[in-house]
Amino acid sequence: MNSKILIVDDEEDILTLLEYNLEKAGFKVISADDGPEAIELAKKEKPALIILDIMLPSMEGTEVCKAIKRDDATSHIPIIMLTAKGEEVDRIVGLELGADDYITKPFSPRELVLRVKAVLKRGHGGEENEGTITAGNIRIDLERSVVISNGKPLKLTATEFKLLVELVKAKGKVLSRDALFPPPPPWQNESKSAGPCSSVLRG
Repeated sequence: MNSKILIVDDEEDILTLLEYNLEKAGFKVISADDGPEAIELAKKEKPALIILDIMLPSMEGTEVCKAIKRDDATSHIPIIMLTAKGEEVDRIVGLELGADDYITKPFSPRELVLRVKAVLKRGHGGEENEGTITAGNIRIDLERSVVISNGKPLKLTATEFKLLVELVKAKGKVLSRDALFPPPPPWQNESKSAGPCSSVLRG
């Protein structure tokens, strides 16, 4: 199991604190103090998770998050945003860009370690479990009925969500119309169900 954590923060005391507590919890830690270095390390080291400060020199954490989630090689890596900003709008922006969790400074090191373990347990590190499915740049959270593509949430109806889940689970296999949409009662017109949803997902 990959236990490597990438910490991205330009504050030395924060890096030291995080490194100590994560290593104590059994994780291997690597670090970067700016955005470009973080992106390169994410590609090279393939960490299990990234702890990313939103306020960085030369490149903001939101831009780093966006770059990581847009790259096929790193889009599956879960990200926990770390920042002194506590306003709701900052949390929303980070999550919309594909971040998996958000912690505000000052924070409890114990809480952060628990958050890291929780995110990894959800299987966002490229592995599938009962609650999450990944396929390329697409991550499907089955528990919350949320679909993230290229770091951005997709707006799907319940039927479109169900259809996408079945297609991703099929992993390239051809599925019949009846497999995707079980025959409706005689009084319903089947053609009204599949057509619009298929065109939206193909779109």
